Amino acid sequence: MPDQHTMGRQSYSGPLTILTSLFFIWGFITCLNDILIPHLKAVFTLSYTQAMLIQFCFFTAYFMVSVPSGYLVEKIGYKGGIITGLAIAGGGCLLFYPAAGLHAYPLFLGAFFVLAAGITLLQVAANPYVTVLGDPQTASSRLTLTQAFNSLGTTLAPYFGALFILSNAVKSADELKQLNAAELSVYQAAEAAAVQNPYLLLAAVLFLMAAVFALLKLPEIGAQTPQTLLASTEDRANAWQYPHLVLGAVAIFVYVGGEVSIGSFLVNFLGEPGIAGLAEQDAGKYVSFYWGGAMVGRFIGAAVMQKIHPAKVLAFNALLAAVLVAAAMLGSGQLAMATILAVGLCNSIMFPTIFSLALTGLGTHTGQGSGILCSAIVGGAILPVAQGALADHIGIQHAFFVPLTCYLYIAYYGYRCIRL
Repeated sequence: MPDQHTMGRQSYSGPLTILTSLFFIWGFITCLNDILIPHLKAVFTLSYTQAMLIQFCFFTAYFMVSVPSGYLVEKIGYKGGIITGLAIAGGGCLLFYPAAGLHAYPLFLGAFFVLAAGITLLQVAANPYVTVLGDPQTASSRLTLTQAFNSLGTTLAPYFGALFILSNAVKSADELKQLNAAELSVYQAAEAAAVQNPYLLLAAVLFLMAAVFALLKLPEIGAQTPQTLLASTEDRANAWQYPHLVLGAVAIFVYVGGEVSIGSFLVNFLGEPGIAGLAEQDAGKYVSFYWGGAMVGRFIGAAVMQKIHPAKVLAFNALLAAVLVAAAMLGSGQLAMATILAVGLCNSIMFPTIFSLALTGLGTHTGQGSGILCSAIVGGAILPVAQGALADHIGIQHAFFVPLTCYLYIAYYGYRCIRL
């Protein structure tokens, strides 16, 4: 019988390459939300609260769909989960067409939920699949490398979204008030239609990918097949009975919440007179350094974790991130600006490393565990609101106490997992 390590290197390189395309496409689609929020806000003359319902619906899908997706993956396997997730996401993209045609914001919100539900199922199936394809000792490294291409998708999406969706300047609220009813109707219809073609193209790509995966001969590794990485040390009733999984779900919650919190407040933070005093447009350009750092760090981290225990790398990165956030809170000028942007580099390996460590030893409960971890992504909807409430009371700089606390917990989790 061939050695597992040899199989990991020889047989799985092709499937891993194909799986990487999934990580790219869902990163691309997710980041398009940042383009659609200001676009739909102008088209439907929404308040900020109404516009943020987009992210609310998107992240709510993670919370509601992840655990059921885990059970589904246990029934139909990783490959079946991937194909189903692609089909559901494609259906979500198709819903953007009638939403734009009918000029119905609630239908847009429904489309976002369906799209996110498909992406959630994709994540629940694809993340653990990557961890079992190959040498168990390098699972975190593989997942980090594939997540780097997810970051590539988030880097490219805003450019293409701006090129196709925001090709025409969106009128301001004052300009819209000057239009009569007929002109306003024509304008809103044209702007809503700008969404249709890009999402029809995305739907076609997703359905094509589903067909390709259905025809591909992927390794038959069912969600219930115990691999070396996933071998359960004892038979437990369900995934909730593994403490390192539960603590890992908390780590995912605070990681996503901390990362999104920093990203959401960067423009305002860099606009503070005591930091950089930048105009919004100029500050926005620097945000790319934050997200771009995560992409670069993932390529570096994938190589580093071939040699160093992933939990040690996680603990080091989290401690460094905490130090950088503290420096941004206590400093001023270019020091505060540079340190907060550098946190993106530290973020790079956290999600895939926490994910793979939390699934270690779950055996037949891996699918359920993956669903629990993905539901914890809802932290990205909750913690930014908490930081916003703090910012209103103690100022935006000191409100970074929220992500500081998040990184300290992640450092603790990394230290705890060194013995796994």
